[in-house]
Amino acid sequence: MFWDGKKVLVTGGAGFLGSTLVRTLEGHGLRRENIRIPRSRDLDLRRWENCVAAVQDVDLVIHLAAKVGGIGYNMANPGSLFYDNAIMGIQLMEAARQAGVKKFVAVGTICAYPKFTPVPFREEDLWEGYPEETNAPYGLAKKMLLVQAQAYRQQYGFNAIYLLPVNLYGPGDNFDPASSHVIPALIKKFVEAVDEGKETVEVWGTGAASREFLYVDDAAEGIALAAERYEKPDPVNLGAGFEITIRDLATLIADLTGFTGEIVWDTTKPDGQPRRCLDVSRAEQEFGFRAKTRFEDGLKETIEWYNRAGREGRT
Repeated sequence: MFWDGKKVLVTGGAGFLGSTLVRTLEGHGLRRENIRIPRSRDLDLRRWENCVAAVQDVDLVIHLAAKVGGIGYNMANPGSLFYDNAIMGIQLMEAARQAGVKKFVAVGTICAYPKFTPVPFREEDLWEGYPEETNAPYGLAKKMLLVQAQAYRQQYGFNAIYLLPVNLYGPGDNFDPASSHVIPALIKKFVEAVDEGKETVEVWGTGAASREFLYVDDAAEGIALAAERYEKPDPVNLGAGFEITIRDLATLIADLTGFTGEIVWDTTKPDGQPRRCLDVSRAEQEFGFRAKTRFEDGLKETIEWYNRAGREGRT
């Protein structure tokens, strides 16, 4: 089996996607004691010496760690988002190369795509323009890892691959309104409105923008399969292959949470990128990945998790 005896570093392994990925890797046969999960409070990967320490005696690195947030957070913190994400990834890959790590899986972001990429987004369109402005510093910082991976493969023969997951959602997501993405933000708003008997909920933008969403368990499975089977320099999309407008998403979440009031759109706030929907054919062709979770089922699971977490003190 691929994972037999391997020692694996999963940065961000205690986070939303990372904790799910660790369970998935165990399901694929990787022993838990062979998974190293550095915590940022103990090992700040923005420091070179910590990157060197993290990759010692490791066969494979899966780099998930990132500083992330929704539109508001991106607008308020463009400089730190660029620096932190770029420096972590660049240093970690170089440390891994120097340490003789056999494979490096860089997990990027859909925010790397140009603002007006033709839908569905194909990997070959990645360089056909500048990213949507509110996400650009974060998206470009993560995109530099693709450049680094391809350059290192060309010069050093270093086996680095680059994956582009679409917006994730699921149980365990970040529900902090200061930094959360759209699905947890909407779930929190509608659940609290029901609890408090509110008649209106305000949502950013016009609702016209569309997004694609990938359930966190599906994303973890895609990353695990790519780590096992994919050995090429070309980037690969990970998605579910559908899109939904924010207006329809808000209506769906309102229905699933039992909110019966009015949704009010704050059109002074930005929509972000106009459309997001991926061509997911390369992932299926190259390493047999196809998302399995129905969107409404995934939303129900996420809402149920949030309601359970709420009784214990909401995230």
